[in-house]
Amino acid sequence: MVFTTPAIRGLREQYPHAHLAYVVQRTAAPVVANNPHLDEVIVTSGRRGLAGLRDDVALAAKLRAARYDTVIDFHSGPRSSLLAWLSGAPIRVGYEVPGRGWMYTVRVPRPREIRSRHAVENQWDLLNAIGISIPDAGRSPVEMVVDQGAADGVRGRLVRAGVHSDHRVIVVHVSAGNPFRRWPLDSFTALVAQLVRANASRRVIVISGPSERAAAAQVIERARALVGPVCAESVLDCGEFDLEELRALVDRAALFIGGDSGPMHIASTSAVPIVGLYGPTLPVRSAPWRSSQWPSEAAEVGGLPCRPCDQRTCVPGDFRCLTWLTPEQVANAAERALRRSIG
Repeated sequence: MVFTTPAIRGLREQYPHAHLAYVVQRTAAPVVANNPHLDEVIVTSGRRGLAGLRDDVALAAKLRAARYDTVIDFHSGPRSSLLAWLSGAPIRVGYEVPGRGWMYTVRVPRPREIRSRHAVENQWDLLNAIGISIPDAGRSPVEMVVDQGAADGVRGRLVRAGVHSDHRVIVVHVSAGNPFRRWPLDSFTALVAQLVRANASRRVIVISGPSERAAAAQVIERARALVGPVCAESVLDCGEFDLEELRALVDRAALFIGGDSGPMHIASTSAVPIVGLYGPTLPVRSAPWRSSQWPSEAAEVGGLPCRPCDQRTCVPGDFRCLTWLTPEQVANAAERALRRSIG
């Protein structure tokens, strides 16, 4: 979702007077809800089975009645390709996917191999097909507008957690659900402790998705024990953050640290310095797509012949692309990013 937002700007620049609508499932809708380049955000239910089929038929009828001139399907999955076809739009752009390519009038090849090319550029291939050339990241960065209500709520939560204006907030996202994206909890614990010890003005907020709350709680508990009672108050548990709250939180942060996942890409829509943890993926494919004036550091293990991979089988068996990444490496990357942001 985040990687499609530069294309929204590109379409608006190419067609300044067009009516631009974005169809999105409810869970991801906050990413584009306040996008200034869109005229309409159409939220689907995301339901499955018969209920989902009824929803799709109703949505297809709505799209057809609106008489759209062009449909661009960034996903090209079974559901989205069917909706594109049922919309009746004269121009339907999508990827050349076996069994579904016939639903589009303009088909773009999508190589199966992992390419050393950014995902934004891959998405933009669909716009290239209708004559819109790709811009640089500085002119068309990823975007997500901060919701003011969410910002007010986050500000209140930080105040209640004891965060003051002179504190430097570091957000650390713990991801433990997928073993291919799982940096060890002990490494997260050591990193948080090292960041806190290095500067008394820092407040580290450990966050996670709903399925990783237990892992985040362990990191918080262990890090507090590691730094002792004097520094324990610098390691914060502020609860869960939804997408809108997360976007507001990173605006208050001095640094974001996390794996190559949704929260990091939400963070990249801001100007906050970022340290990305890259295991089976490569920075060249998914680094923050934004101006180079905003610091971004990649923490990764180089020289591994198995990297990148398709994240189905770990050939060495030990997930070394992440387990070999040390807390010291990430902490050093964090300090570099912080220094660059000050400079």
